Amino acid sequence: MANTSSARKAARKILRRTEINKARRSRVRSSVREVEEAIAAGDRNKALAALKEAEPQLMRAARKGQWHKNTASRKISRLTRGIAKLAK
Repeated sequence: MANTSSARKAARKILRRTEINKARRSRVRSSVREVEEAIAAGDRNKALAALKEAEPQLMRAARKGQWHKNTASRKISRLTRGIAKLAK
């Protein structure tokens, strides 16, 4: 248990940030899953629409430190490549 006032404040901040981070991580995973499911179903239009929603979520997570920038870029690249294969 925190003994000083600054430690108690730090504990409160950690709890608040944890909730925000959980929500952001969940949003990113959900949006990526939507794109992957649309690709698996072969629905190119739905996949494009889902990617349009997922890309800002991924880059925002990278900017906020949830994901590494290269990881987010790699994920977007792979999803885009998956959608491109549907056109063939």
